Amino acid sequence: MRFALMTEPQQGLSYDEILSLARAAEGAGIEAFFRSDHFASFPGEAGLPTTEAWATLAGLARETSTIRLGVLVSPVTFRVPGTFAKVIQTVDEMSGGRVEAGFGAGWNADEHAQLGIAFPPIAKRYDRLAEQMAIIHGLWTEPDGWTFEGSYWQVRGSRAHGQIARGGRRHPHILFGGKGGPRLAALVARYGDEFNLNSASPDDASPAYARVWAAARKIGRDPDEIVYSAMTGVLVAETEADLRIRVADLLTALGQGDEDGEAWLEERRKRWIMGTPDEAHARVRALEKNGTQRIMLQDFLPRDLDHVRLMGRIFAG
Repeated sequence: MRFALMTEPQQGLSYDEILSLARAAEGAGIEAFFRSDHFASFPGEAGLPTTEAWATLAGLARETSTIRLGVLVSPVTFRVPGTFAKVIQTVDEMSGGRVEAGFGAGWNADEHAQLGIAFPPIAKRYDRLAEQMAIIHGLWTEPDGWTFEGSYWQVRGSRAHGQIARGGRRHPHILFGGKGGPRLAALVARYGDEFNLNSASPDDASPAYARVWAAARKIGRDPDEIVYSAMTGVLVAETEADLRIRVADLLTALGQGDEDGEAWLEERRKRWIMGTPDEAHARVRALEKNGTQRIMLQDFLPRDLDHVRLMGRIFAG
């Protein structure tokens, strides 16, 4: 099993705090550091400062050395496909080929409204996502002069110089995150190197992966070329007593009262990796049994660097 640290810097983290978090993960031996792509602060207190995902990743590319770096996921509504392809390509070069790029349709209407970003219905967002991926993948893989005619964007006579093929790759690692519905599964099958099931539980994993598998077979692609991963909340501690302290810290960070907080946690216990090391490993085995090959450990206590170091000892040791 492979492991990545998944973080939510929209919880008010500054760039320096994000850097400390990424370096802690790198020092702990965790394979990859991912961050979300959000502009509204949540969960927890609203209105906190937020950072731009790819700008911070560019900084991390120069201030870390071995850990892989990714965004999970970038909403199609935030950026124009052609320039976004160049941003990812540039950050990948800055990192020495360590970037993993996650794509999705987006879901948070409030953060779009707050910044004046259009937020069309989900069907139209998926229409845009399909065109975005055709353009980004085409700019990375097609020869100069390539043309694309879409309903939203057109490419005519591309000159995508500097196409990246580091370490034998045709392009940076492409992930899609979501539940694996029919439209997302089709995009993974056509363009993806990895499918990430979000808010995953072991019971969810098998049917979601099966949909992606079937979509790949339908277009003649080997489904085993795709990595099947899961994102799940993580809250671990060496002892039950330490776990109770972290639970209290988490409820405080999320602005949850005792009664509401316990109900919030109880619902998540069904799908999070939560508990002592033995309990954590049991949940990992359950995900592995259902086809998961990599786990994104979603951390909602990003200033607790000891928590990150413990994850390294539990999962990467």
